[in-house]
Amino acid sequence: MVQSAVLGYPRIGTGRSVKKAIESYWAGKSTAEELQQVAKNVRKERWESMKNAGVDIIPSGEFTLYDQLLDHSYNFGVIPERYASQNLSGLDTYFAMGRGRQDKAKGVDVVACEMGKFFDSNYHVVKVPHSPNTTFKLNNNQQLAEYEEAKALGIITRPVLFGPITYLALVAKSRDAPADFEPLSLLDNLLPVYKELLQQLKDAGVESVQIDEPILVTDKAEAWGAQYKKVYEALAPVSPKITLTTPYGRIGKSIEFVKDLPIHALHIDLNREPGQLDAVLAALKPTKINIELGIVSGRNIWKTDLKAAKALAEKAIKELGADRVVVSTSSSLLHTPISLKVETKLTPEQVSWLAFAEEKCEEVATLAAALNGNETAAFEQNTKDIAARREFERTSDSAVRDRVANITEEQLSRKAPFPERREAQKKHLNLPKFATTTIGSFPQTKEIRLARAKFGKGEITKEQYEKAMEDEIKYAVDFQEKTGLDLFVHGEPERNDMVQYFGEQLNGFIFTQLGWVQSYGSRYVRPPIVVSDVSRSQPMTVRWSAYAQSLTQKPMKGMLTGPVTILNWSFPRADVSKEVQSKQLALALRDEVVDLANAGIKAIQVDEPAIREGLPLRKEDWDAYLKWAVDSFRLSTSGVENDIQVHSHFCYSDFGDIFPSIQRLDADVISIEASKADLKLLDVFKAHGYSNEIGPGVYDIHSPRVPSEQEIKDRIAAMVKVLPADLLVVNPDCGLKTRGWKETEESLQNLVAAARWARETYA
Repeated sequence: MVQSAVLGYPRIGTGRSVKKAIESYWAGKSTAEELQQVAKNVRKERWESMKNAGVDIIPSGEFTLYDQLLDHSYNFGVIPERYASQNLSGLDTYFAMGRGRQDKAKGVDVVACEMGKFFDSNYHVVKVPHSPNTTFKLNNNQQLAEYEEAKALGIITRPVLFGPITYLALVAKSRDAPADFEPLSLLDNLLPVYKELLQQLKDAGVESVQIDEPILVTDKAEAWGAQYKKVYEALAPVSPKITLTTPYGRIGKSIEFVKDLPIHALHIDLNREPGQLDAVLAALKPTKINIELGIVSGRNIWKTDLKAAKALAEKAIKELGADRVVVSTSSSLLHTPISLKVETKLTPEQVSWLAFAEEKCEEVATLAAALNGNETAAFEQNTKDIAARREFERTSDSAVRDRVANITEEQLSRKAPFPERREAQKKHLNLPKFATTTIGSFPQTKEIRLARAKFGKGEITKEQYEKAMEDEIKYAVDFQEKTGLDLFVHGEPERNDMVQYFGEQLNGFIFTQLGWVQSYGSRYVRPPIVVSDVSRSQPMTVRWSAYAQSLTQKPMKGMLTGPVTILNWSFPRADVSKEVQSKQLALALRDEVVDLANAGIKAIQVDEPAIREGLPLRKEDWDAYLKWAVDSFRLSTSGVENDIQVHSHFCYSDFGDIFPSIQRLDADVISIEASKADLKLLDVFKAHGYSNEIGPGVYDIHSPRVPSEQEIKDRIAAMVKVLPADLLVVNPDCGLKTRGWKETEESLQNLVAAARWARETYA
C-alpha cells in the first residue's frame, strides 16, 4: 500500500499564538512555563491536524520557538562563550543567540548570531559560529521529547532532524577561525552526538526517522560522497530506519553515491524538479531503498493537480511496487499558511484554486488513497477545480503582455555611466562625505497598527486615516531633522509590509486575512498571491513621499520594493514564468519611479533583498535567472534623469558568487546587511572592488540593543580599510520597522555622531 507523509508543518499556531506567547515572554509579561505550555498546545494542534487529514507519516521534532537550525546548535551544546558567560537561563541563552540581548542594569550586552536565508526560500536560519575548537555534546534530545509527547496523545510520529552534513554546511564560521577552516572538518567530532541521539530514539521504540539533507540539491555536495558514506554507515546501525530527504531542488549526480547508502528511503522533490524522477528510479530499482515522492508543493499555495500527480506516482509504482512508494510534500509546509478555513474574504472561486498546509495534508492523503484504488469525492472535486483554474489562466491583459514583449535594450540602461551621474547627483543632493541615511522604515508603533486596523474595519474614515499617517510622517521627519541625518525617508507608516503594500495597489494580486508565514523568529509575513497579469492603475507612494518632502529642505528618498523581491516574497503564478511576472512588475515600478522623480523626489530606493535568495541552487541554472533578474531591476530604475540617485538594499546576501551581477545592477548606491554577518561581506568587495557608492550596515536592527558610538566608529574604521572613504554611506543593516522608538533614537544619534567623527578623521 502507498502511504502518505508530510515533511514538516507550520509552527506559528492558530491566530499566531506562538508569536504572541514569545513576545509576551520577551516583554516580561508571562513566564517561561506559560510560554512552554502554549508551545505544547500548538504541537498537539499540529499533530492532530495532520492525523485528522489522514496523513500516515506525521513529523515531530521540527517545532521551534525561534529557528530549527538554532535548535540544533543549542541542542548539540554549541553555545559560544559570549552567551554562556551571561549567567542567563537556558531559554534566555537560546533567545540571546537568536536575537541578541541588552540589559544594561545587569551588565548583559550580546549581539545576535549571524542570520542567513534557507536555500532559496524566504525563511531565515540562525547560523551559530563554529571554529576548530568547537565541541559537541547532547544538550537536549528534542526529537525524543516530542516523539514521546505525541505518543502520549496516541499519535505515532517520525522524528525529524537536519543531517550532520547539511547542519555543518549551514552554520557560520567564526570570524577568528583560520581562513582555511571549514565547519565540515568537524564531522568526526559531531558524529558521536548524532549516534547518541539516534540510539536513544531507537531504544525508545521509534521505528523511523527523517533526516533532512537539502544540501544534496546543491553542486558542492557532489564532491562529498566519501563523507556521506562515512556518516550513514556510522548512523545506520544505531538508528531507526532512515528516510533521507532532499527538498528544494534536484539531487543530480549525488544519486550516484546516495543509492549506495544504508538508508530505508530517499525523498526527492518532484514539485521543483519533476524531471529527475526517471534517473532516480533507475538508480534505486536495483537497491532496497524505497522512494518518497515530494509531489505536493511545500513552497506554493496552488492546489495540486492530483490527476497529474497520480500519473507521476504510478510511474514509480510500476518500477518499484506500491510498498516501496510514499507520496509526500516536497518540503516542510512551514513556507505556507496554516488553513484556508479562516479565509472568509476570498471568493469561492479563489478558494477553489488554493491549498494551505491543512489542505495539503488532505491532498497527500487523497492522493495515497487514489493510488490504493480509492478515488474519493475529494479527488473528483480536485479535477474540476484544476480545470476551472486552467480556464481562468487563459485570460490575460493584452496591454500588459504587449508592453513586456516590446521592452527595448535602451529601457534597461541609465542615460549616462555612473561617474557622470554622480557629478549630477552631487549638485542635486548636496550630501556630505559619509552621508547618513536609514533603509526606509521607522518603528511601526501600536498607534500606527491601531489606526490601520480601525480603517480596515471602517471605524475611521479615509481622511482620518490619512491624517494619522501624515502625523506619523511629520514625527519621523522632525526626528531626522533633530538627529542630524542627511538623506531622509518618510518612515513608511502607511505600509503593512514591504511586499503586501505594493501588491494591494497593483492589479493581478489577491490577499489573505490570516495567511501568515514565518520569516524568522517571531517575524511573520502574509505573502500576496499573484493570480493574473500585473499592472499599476495609479501612483502608489508619491502622495506620501511628496508630503514628506514638503516638510523639509533635506532630500527625501522615495521607497519601493523591487520586482524580483515582490515576486519572490509573494506566491507566484505557476502557469507563467517568473521572468514574465518579474518584468510585468518592473514596468509597473518603472512608472512609479518616474512619477516620484517628477514629484521632486531626488533619491529613489528600489530594494532587492531577495535577488540573491532567488538564485537557483544549481550553477548551470544561474545565467538565465541573473539575466532576467538584473534586467528587471534596471528596467524599473532606468527611466529617470542622471541627477536622480537610485539606491538599492540587500540583506543576508552572499555576493561572492554573483558579484558581476551586483555590479551590473548599476545602482548609484547600494546598502547591504553587514554588521550581523560581522562585516564578512566586506571581504567580497575587497576582493572584487566596487566603483559605485555603498553603505555596509553599521549595526544590526534585528537585535533589541543600542550600539554604542564607539562600536559604530569601529565598524566605519573597518570599512575604510576596504572601501574608498568617498564612496561610503553610513546606515543601519536594514529597516527599523520592528524596533521601538527609544532604541531607534539612541542608535541613530550614535550613528550620526560616528559619521561626524569619520568626516573629521578621514577628511
